[in-house]
Amino acid sequence: MQIIHALQHWWQQQSLLEVIGVITGFACVILAALNKIWNWPVAIVSVGIYIFIFFNTHLYADMGLQVYFMVMNIYGWYYWAKKPADESKIPVAIITYKEFLWSVLAIIVFTVILGTGLKYTPASYPYIDSFCTACSLVAQVWLARKILENWLIWIFVDVIYVGVYIFKHLDLTAFMYAGYIIIAILGYIDWKKDYKKQLQQHQ
Repeated sequence: MQIIHALQHWWQQQSLLEVIGVITGFACVILAALNKIWNWPVAIVSVGIYIFIFFNTHLYADMGLQVYFMVMNIYGWYYWAKKPADESKIPVAIITYKEFLWSVLAIIVFTVILGTGLKYTPASYPYIDSFCTACSLVAQVWLARKILENWLIWIFVDVIYVGVYIFKHLDLTAFMYAGYIIIAILGYIDWKKDYKKQLQQHQ
């Protein structure tokens, strides 16, 4: 009974807005892993909610990231809708060596610049937050362009985010990101199968 009462007390302390953000967040990632274009409008709803949540918890880099996500979600929806006439959906792509190097450089530069700037604000964990933000910026571009390796970045960054949100007492959000790790693994496996099928079809 004590466990039930503890769970009830914990649940009563959760924000309804965060609950909705978690539900839509899970839904959009699952839809993306399943290669469904409807992941983008659902993501727009989730992102809008988290802009407000992160502002209130002083995670300013994450808040800025959500604004970026809003733009990229609109772009991703547009890009995925422009499938070739002979394809049922946009084909999965593989990252090139040049794209990989530019992405690494962008992550390093962005982390240093943003982290240094956030040191002089009330922001929590300025460099960790900035690094995760930089990785997420790159991963979102790769997702919108349907690059397979986007899932590998999400797995890596979501592990870090789980720890950050636990320390910030955003328990539901931490739980959501733990779920994201599992979904990202499944997404990578599924997209890799699609990529192999594409190669076989064009041989």
